[in-house]
Amino acid sequence: MATRSQSHDEIDDLLPLPTAVFHILVALADRERHGYSIMQDVAARTDGKVRLSAGTLYSAVRRMLEQGLIEELRDSPDPLSDDERRRYYGLTQFGRDVATAEARRVHELLSQARATGLIPRKL
Repeated sequence: MATRSQSHDEIDDLLPLPTAVFHILVALADRERHGYSIMQDVAARTDGKVRLSAGTLYSAVRRMLEQGLIEELRDSPDPLSDDERRRYYGLTQFGRDVATAEARRVHELLSQARATGLIPRKL
């Protein structure tokens, strides 16, 4: 994983994250994946409520690569994979920091909604 030092302002400038970007970062948080695996993970984690199309996924991936949130891996992390067309992606430290900041932001929003009685304390 590439590492680079980012300021809080650089992280805050990206928030709030588009929904697809946040889901992609979450999918890459535990391991490197190829595009189709990312789409499957997002659908599974959301019980099918969020389904990324290939167009949505790859346009988001392109932006995320440019922003330094993710990186394309040189080699496949899957020794059983022999499909050279697959591109694998991993989370950078900056991407992890941005995803963490977004999760905290959403957590704070939920805390405020609970404090005002908008949603129950336990869902």
